[in-house]
Amino acid sequence: MSTLFENAELYVLSETAINIVFGTKIDPKIHRHTKKMMNVLEDAPFEGYLECVPSYVGLTVFYDPVTVFHTMEKNDSPSTYVMEQLREKAREIGDATEDEDEGDVVTIPVCYEDSFGPDLSHVAEENNLSKEEVIHIHTSGEYLVYMIGFAPGFSFLGGMSKKIATPRRSEPRTKIPAGAVGIAGVQTGVYPLETPGGWQLIGQTPLKMFDSNREQPSLLKSGDTVYFKAITRAEFESYEEGDR
Repeated sequence: MSTLFENAELYVLSETAINIVFGTKIDPKIHRHTKKMMNVLEDAPFEGYLECVPSYVGLTVFYDPVTVFHTMEKNDSPSTYVMEQLREKAREIGDATEDEDEGDVVTIPVCYEDSFGPDLSHVAEENNLSKEEVIHIHTSGEYLVYMIGFAPGFSFLGGMSKKIATPRRSEPRTKIPAGAVGIAGVQTGVYPLETPGGWQLIGQTPLKMFDSNREQPSLLKSGDTVYFKAITRAEFESYEEGDR
């Protein structure tokens, strides 16, 4: 069993879910281990397994307690049985390496002009930078998609420079356009749908981040690598409808 899993915390979230927590911070190593555990569960699920949902620091495993109950040979509770199954699955996991289970590389064009990034000036002032410096830093980063959540297709990206880290807005907006690129603390991400939100908006992409008609509705998935590329308003408007 890997050292990371030996130090993991397992606890009952509900009568149908178990949480596995591998750490306490945004870390690529923890992400790789989370992905590896997910793959083991998906490839060889235990009886009663339904699905698992990743977070920054681990994952939640959902199961059917009725199926688990009828599977158990001992008089344990379903949650105790599932924890034993998870520990057994963990024995199949070695230490996750950096080059395994690589996702796709996706470049996202972003227009950072003021009308698309109403909070860009605030982010610059917060960090004693010019707007151009914020854009340069944001587009120079390599970002890892840790998880999808909050709204369909909303990707939480790690790897942003602390030089442009900015707290969430004190008053969230009630309506944010689809494609808006935001910053919250050391996170960055793209709003896939029109939704309320409190992140600092620094730009907007013309790409459609979520489309229920696509085979893979979400443009991004956990494990992908993302780069941002600055474009002009004219380039933004030139994207064909099929791309947006």
